[in-house]
Amino acid sequence: MTGAAGDPGAVERALAAVAPERWEAYEGLLRALAGGQVWMLLWHGSPGSPDAQYGNMDVGGHGYAPCATSPAQLAASGWTRAHEVVSGPEIAASLYQSRWGLWLDPHRPGGGVGVPWADLRRIALGLDRLPAGPLHISEPAGQSSPFFAVLEQQAGEVRPLRSLRRAWVRPVLGEAYLAIGLDLYDASPPSVEAARALVQRAAAQAPDGPGVSTVMMADEYDPVAMWMWANARPFFDRQAAGQPAPTGFGYAAQPPAGPAQGWPQAPWPGYPGR
Repeated sequence: MTGAAGDPGAVERALAAVAPERWEAYEGLLRALAGGQVWMLLWHGSPGSPDAQYGNMDVGGHGYAPCATSPAQLAASGWTRAHEVVSGPEIAASLYQSRWGLWLDPHRPGGGVGVPWADLRRIALGLDRLPAGPLHISEPAGQSSPFFAVLEQQAGEVRPLRSLRRAWVRPVLGEAYLAIGLDLYDASPPSVEAARALVQRAAAQAPDGPGVSTVMMADEYDPVAMWMWANARPFFDRQAAGQPAPTGFGYAAQPPAGPAQGWPQAPWPGYPGR
């Protein structure tokens, strides 16, 4: 599928500014990708054909689909097979769900730049909605604060809530914040809203505290949720406390608590083109 028209050199110029530890420049590259397009290299087939397949690279055990950032870079790459022009948000949404990244201009001196799947997820869902990585995640200090006391006291009243976890998150850019992981029996919008309202009420008890964000533990792509499954014990656990699990429509069909299976995925021959 052809990407939206735009400045064909925007991503290429943003890439030229990227250097190690220059996180603002890297964030600028992500913004350019979010508003631009890339030239995907097709290893098999032609654009739109059923057998179309993007090329692939393995870097440090992680899969990436290579691309060029402009017509000039496509020509400089010497690629002689077909290619496909795709908008940045479209390719980001397509790749991150299989935990594949995007590698920009691998033919450049130095090898170009890889954008991991977690950053593609930010492009797909909105750069302003998700924190800028890499993230430093740790156990929060002050775990006996009034905020946590209110959460523990009132959590049992929120029927869809199975457990709560917590983490202190320091993005590479922006302010650090407290993340509360919501593990729900029922992920319907009313249930999610009820759990988030609980966190908002508790945050109101500590207005001078740090920023607070909620994380859905069922989100298998959220790096904070992944860290919590691996490293954080629940500070509220309905089943451990002996409280009965909710029953009724929608609850019995929910999967058991725990991290998503199947990650990381093994490399595969290539990502299908579109």
